[in-house]
Amino acid sequence: MAYEFRLPDIGEGVAEAEITKWLVAAGDTVAEDQPLVEVLTDKATVEIPSPRAGRIARLGAEQGAIVPVGSVLVVIDVAGEASAPPAPVAHVAAVHAGATTPTVTTQTPPAVGVRVEAVPAARMLAKDRGLDLATVTGTGPNGRITLEDVKKTLEATTLPGKSSAPSAGAEERVPLRGLRRKIADHMAQTWSKVPQFTFVAECDMTAVVHAREAAKQGARESGAKLTYLAYVVRAVVESLPEFPLLNASLDEAAGEIVMKKHYDIGIATATEDGLVVPVIRGADRHELVDLAKEIERLAHGARDRKLGLEELTGGTFTITTTGAFGGLLATPIVHHPQVAILGVHAVTPKPVVRDGQIVIREITNLSLSLDHRVVDGDVGARFLYDVIARLERAEVPGR
Repeated sequence: MAYEFRLPDIGEGVAEAEITKWLVAAGDTVAEDQPLVEVLTDKATVEIPSPRAGRIARLGAEQGAIVPVGSVLVVIDVAGEASAPPAPVAHVAAVHAGATTPTVTTQTPPAVGVRVEAVPAARMLAKDRGLDLATVTGTGPNGRITLEDVKKTLEATTLPGKSSAPSAGAEERVPLRGLRRKIADHMAQTWSKVPQFTFVAECDMTAVVHAREAAKQGARESGAKLTYLAYVVRAVVESLPEFPLLNASLDEAAGEIVMKKHYDIGIATATEDGLVVPVIRGADRHELVDLAKEIERLAHGARDRKLGLEELTGGTFTITTTGAFGGLLATPIVHHPQVAILGVHAVTPKPVVRDGQIVIREITNLSLSLDHRVVDGDVGARFLYDVIARLERAEVPGR
């Protein structure tokens, strides 16, 4: 008997997920609890195991598709029970994890006038380059033609009246999928819904530079890489209780501002797939060295795609940095439904005036973007200067 396995409720209010990678193919034999597929939901990649042992009769969606909770992921022929075989396909199936050789099956060429199954991006590229999809061998589920199939065919084929070499104005189309699609959707939603403004101020980080220099050896001995970011997080969580509107969200349906009494600080982290925001839970309860350890752990986990959904959701305030490129000024976009995000720029020695004298100090710019529906400019400015004051009086350990 065929068993339809549907996308389960993964939690955190998730209603849909994107198929990012199939770990099995039609015809494969699977064991119970064997990983079937990786799905992306709310920036977390979740591996879903098989609930039954048997043979994969059919994949319910192609890679890149967005499927709602409750829709069929795979159809499994339960071990020992027969099920109708899938329609014959003519292609070499993609090699999946653990396979040593591709599975070769037979295919009946498409009849004249019959629409060839292909993903939209593949169809678009073929049309642009004048390629007949009937000449392409599909390697997707049930023989569906993928974008990579079209590209490989184009590389190996000279089309009538066209050169296979790209022209000077050639372009490449890349499907918007995975984390990049999630980021695009989230940024568009935030930009269209949230009237935001950015307040920028200069911060003298000289005290932090000296304090870090004195403390970093001890931190290293305890397994922590002490960075300026740890000091910024500490200053932020010390200031937020005095400015509760910045540690809040807006419940539009209820018409209420929800001020959070916990301080879960998101740290925007660049990865190969795009920007993700892992969260330091209870950041106000961490000592400086523990903050440094947690920042480093989350950053590595995000880049290695090893963080769980609970580590990527539920932040109350976000901090982002311009990273190795420094820069003079950036205006970060509020991480909706939060109402505030702090941007930290490079710390560099600059000449400044102190007590009528020109001296060299370690200076950075801090940029605070706010949801103007919740936070007024005066409140945001006072918060930022409170954070700056805490950073400028950072103490060297032992003093």
